[in-house]
Amino acid sequence: MHRLFVGLRPPPAIRALLLDAMGGVPGARWQNDEQLHVTLRFIGEVDRPMAEDIALALANIHAPPVDIALSGVGQFDTRGRPHALWAGVAPQAPLADLHRKVDQALVRCGLPPERRAYHPHITLARMKPGTALTDSFLQAQASLSSAPFTLDHFLLFESHLGRDAASYETVEGYPLRG
Repeated sequence: MHRLFVGLRPPPAIRALLLDAMGGVPGARWQNDEQLHVTLRFIGEVDRPMAEDIALALANIHAPPVDIALSGVGQFDTRGRPHALWAGVAPQAPLADLHRKVDQALVRCGLPPERRAYHPHITLARMKPGTALTDSFLQAQASLSSAPFTLDHFLLFESHLGRDAASYETVEGYPLRG
């Protein structure tokens, strides 16, 4: 089985800016450079024939390059407990359009449509149960921002779950053309 997702990799300078912003939350599992991405669509585990169909379907997506910038930070909570810290990106509309095209291509392969609302972001840390409060990080990094940058391709990734963290392998890249 192959555990797949579709995403965008920020350029090295943006990843360096994100890495510099990380820290200050004891118990957080901070992402490394290899893990920094904007998820377009999580796919999950599929067999090899489906993975091949997905790779072919993604190659038929036509979309322009995406211009975005970093825009603040936030957290996802479950029942009032933070489980992830993230960096925001703006504007979100071009990413939502690309997400929709990816989702439609995957539905044509036989996968169910995405049911969750799409919230483009870059995960910075995953929180262990009982992790200290994140308020100081959120306040310190509230103004995190960058100059606009262009993403001119998207990627199909395979995720390999490890004991401490997941590692991501690029399966295929797809150009974004106007």
